[in-house]
Amino acid sequence: MTAIAKISLITGANKGIGLEAARSLGRLGAVVLMGARDGARGEAAVKVLREEGADAHFVQLDVTDVADVAAAARRIDKTYGRLDILVNNAGINVEWPAAKASEVSLEALRTTFETNVCGLVAVTNAMLPLLRRSPEGRIVNVSSEMGIPAWLAGSEMPAITGYSVSKAAVNMLTVLYANELRGTTVKVNACSPGFVATDINRGVGVLTAEQGARVEVAAATLDADGPSGVFLTADGTVPW
Repeated sequence: MTAIAKISLITGANKGIGLEAARSLGRLGAVVLMGARDGARGEAAVKVLREEGADAHFVQLDVTDVADVAAAARRIDKTYGRLDILVNNAGINVEWPAAKASEVSLEALRTTFETNVCGLVAVTNAMLPLLRRSPEGRIVNVSSEMGIPAWLAGSEMPAITGYSVSKAAVNMLTVLYANELRGTTVKVNACSPGFVATDINRGVGVLTAEQGARVEVAAATLDADGPSGVFLTADGTVPW
């Protein structure tokens, strides 16, 4: 599947990995709808991509705001009548330094889930009718290996409890959506950008945002014979 003439929506697209995913999809010829909470930052990011030749547009979209989500779906429906690619990229981590399971606050847990899980569900459910109209709908849920129990089992690395648990929920949601949409042309996959230096980890990652975005774009542009309901990394499919 190529991204030419595809209508794409990327949440959290004004910076970091989301911005680079938007840039790459724009270079492939997709219409890039850049969702962001902050209007000024969102418009600034759109301006940059437009100057590079992308067909980019700002969409006011705080994934935790039901009014924003509904308005975004209405706008896309009215303007394009369908959505071909949804990249659920928006995510947060409020635990720094990392919090053990016995120490994580309920406030941190709730805040993290509101964006990383509830926000993903809100956006996906609002956009599903539009994605079903696409001949090749693709949903990409940006996750992390830290949400895979087998990856963390026995690890001595510091826990980031709220973030890890939220990504485990994202992984399960990916499978549930893929199962629900089995038999349709919509493919749903989770992916991990890897250890990217972003605001989430205070810039301590080893990969660039551009490198991290590659797996998002690959999942967003899967051919018709590509997988659905799997976890993708730069090295291929990782078992749940």
